[in-house]
Amino acid sequence: MCSTNVVLVVCMERVVGYCGIVCSECPVLVATKKGNDAERKKIAEIFNKQYDEEHRPNSQPYKPEDINCDGCMSDGTRVFYYCSLCGIRKCGKERKVKNCAFCSDYQCDKLSGLFSKYSKAKDTLDEIRSKHVV
Repeated sequence: MCSTNVVLVVCMERVVGYCGIVCSECPVLVATKKGNDAERKKIAEIFNKQYDEEHRPNSQPYKPEDINCDGCMSDGTRVFYYCSLCGIRKCGKERKVKNCAFCSDYQCDKLSGLFSKYSKAKDTLDEIRSKHVV
């Protein structure tokens, strides 16, 4: 069953965040959409090993109940902790763009920092720009 949101319709189709990261490939979003508590527990354990305290709520270990997200494009309150702090997401929401590919300031310094670490996000936004932006 699909869930409808003001910004997007999710049937586990390709959902691209403001920054170009493909949210529908994120294990947090997948576990949320499936309502899979065992998967949430597994992801929390992985994230606790993978991420330092700076990337955790109140510097505490992730718990399975922290593993909930409707995607960064969501207007709801269920956005994964780290994504809720994202400056790119905040900027995209303020500018009311579908994602950064549609922004008149593309490619800004915020994105350049991300792209230096995760070039796939740039490739995704460049693909969108080539198809949808004049």
